[in-house]
Amino acid sequence: MFPDDIAALARQVVEAAAARGLMIATAESCTGGLVSSALTSVAGSSAVVERGFVTYSNAAKTELLGVPADLIQRHGAVSELVARAMAEGALARSAAQVSLSVTGVAGPGGGSPDKPVGLVHIAAAGPDGLIHVERRFGDIGREAVRMGSVRVALELLLDRTGA
Repeated sequence: MFPDDIAALARQVVEAAAARGLMIATAESCTGGLVSSALTSVAGSSAVVERGFVTYSNAAKTELLGVPADLIQRHGAVSELVARAMAEGALARSAAQVSLSVTGVAGPGGGSPDKPVGLVHIAAAGPDGLIHVERRFGDIGREAVRMGSVRVALELLLDRTGA
């Protein structure tokens, strides 16, 4: 279902989290659950995947993750601050020790000059702190942006699980 590199990254994340006894929660917007899907495609992932939130709407980000509505209003759903708040909310609203969030503009429309199609913010939180990356994939097509986001997200999770 996933390209070999994504499947391999997901397997590494699951193995690293299991080795450290860590549970993972995801909070996804533009990827719509693809990170969780990649993780749960790995046999044995039930030992480390605690839950996933698909918070595609702004209301869902607020209701399910506790992202302040005024934060979204001031900075937009596609921003570093919202990605960080999503990751923190996933930790607070789960029994996980590691979380991952993704929010972006996958396209083909919906972009603006300051937030173009292909802009994605990804954050991961865990015992070693919270990290954030911004990626500007460009207008490379919706699925390419989403798959690129999954790759980066799994790499961040691998970092947070101590691998």
